[in-house]
Amino acid sequence: MEINEMSMEQIETRSVELSNLLNDENADLEAISNEVEMLEQRKAQIIADAETRKAMIEEVVDSIAVETIEKEEVRKTMTLEEIRNSKEYVNAYAEYLKGDEKELRALLSENATNGVVPVPELVYNLVKNAWEREGIMARVRKSYMKGNLKVGFEISADGAVVHTEGANAPTEEKLILGIVEMVPASIKKWISISDEVMDLRGEAFLNYIYDELTYQIAKKAADELIAKIKACGTVSTNTPSMNVAVGQLQDNPAVDTIAQALAKLSDQATDPVIIMNKATWGAFKTAQYGAGYPIDVFEGLPVLFNNSLTAYSAATTGVTYAIVGSLAEGALANFPAGEEITIKFDDLSLAEKDLVKVVGREYVALAVIAPDHFVQIKKEA
Repeated sequence: MEINEMSMEQIETRSVELSNLLNDENADLEAISNEVEMLEQRKAQIIADAETRKAMIEEVVDSIAVETIEKEEVRKTMTLEEIRNSKEYVNAYAEYLKGDEKELRALLSENATNGVVPVPELVYNLVKNAWEREGIMARVRKSYMKGNLKVGFEISADGAVVHTEGANAPTEEKLILGIVEMVPASIKKWISISDEVMDLRGEAFLNYIYDELTYQIAKKAADELIAKIKACGTVSTNTPSMNVAVGQLQDNPAVDTIAQALAKLSDQATDPVIIMNKATWGAFKTAQYGAGYPIDVFEGLPVLFNNSLTAYSAATTGVTYAIVGSLAEGALANFPAGEEITIKFDDLSLAEKDLVKVVGREYVALAVIAPDHFVQIKKEA
């Protein structure tokens, strides 16, 4: 074997053999000396190579340790906002909704507040966009007061007067107030999803679940508010009053219907809108096209659609088919627990069908809070 290929063990063995050869009187001392020198050189090379490898290993270990420390420092100094906007948190939150919270708790080990798990920015935006996509709820003023909320409103009051210096004091104002008590209730929507959907991770899973549930809940909230507007009487008590506009029974509404309804609103009802069934919108446009001259039957007001209102063609005497009013000033939505949708998974009820039931819940109170801020449009004989 070539000396430059020998291992340390082989060098030691050969060195012993050479030492024994020195006892032979016919030994070639010069050759033995040269070989011993070459063995020592090979031994020195092996030692040097070992030292080099050791240094390289130590360098790699040190770099890994430094990188680990740096990552640990970065993790510890990340804000809660940064964590919940990270891809890792989005993925962990999706698994948390499914029932596995280990990954999420690990990310929040130093950042959770009183055990509350904050939603990712992605989820917050999905919920926010759902409320904004629902045109009616997007315009309703929102509050976030805990428990039942009482809102006062003015039923009647004397107006202001001009007082001339030296004249008798003006008569004390006669003010009558009403109070609306807003009691929150749960709006729920459930869907069933397949095991394949449950296998989705992160953003794809959250988009699938929240897109469906949040919009449907926002839509139901709008329907409930419409029902409360329709339930208002014409005289204020503990419920603000609402005026009523009527139109004659005919194939299509009169072209001045919206103008007549608008005229019945309180002067404090700014930024009014029209709410109607989409089919009713078509009836109004037919009336507009049949007028024979340029006209805007909607008087420049935004039209919002809600099909819980009866279509004009199906409305009978006394049935509301459209509403004109100010959602911003006349209505209020109170969210005692915030706008976030609570989601629960039930993998047992539909297990025999390989489906998982997903239930979304929103806790909200809805109410009309100002008199004469809405006008119902009905048919009359």
